[in-house]
Amino acid sequence: MSRPIGESNFLHELKAVVAVELTMAEVSHSQNPPDLPVGEWLLDPIETERAQVGMRGILAAITELENGAPFRPATGRDQMRGRP
Repeated sequence: MSRPIGESNFLHELKAVVAVELTMAEVSHSQNPPDLPVGEWLLDPIETERAQVGMRGILAAITELENGAPFRPATGRDQMRGRP
């Protein structure tokens, strides 16, 4: 199934933006010096990790759409089963 050109461009641009954000999150993850007390850390490493996991999921979804996978919004039943 071929995608409209505008949609392909949008997915390509979105993928690039998410990839940059993921790289920035990975770099910021190392911003907390190990000798600094936890209370003085600039970023919460758990929140940074959550953001990275989410961005990797978005990249995977974009890749699936680029490869021609049909878009199928998740239903409440799918979410209860642990399916995206």
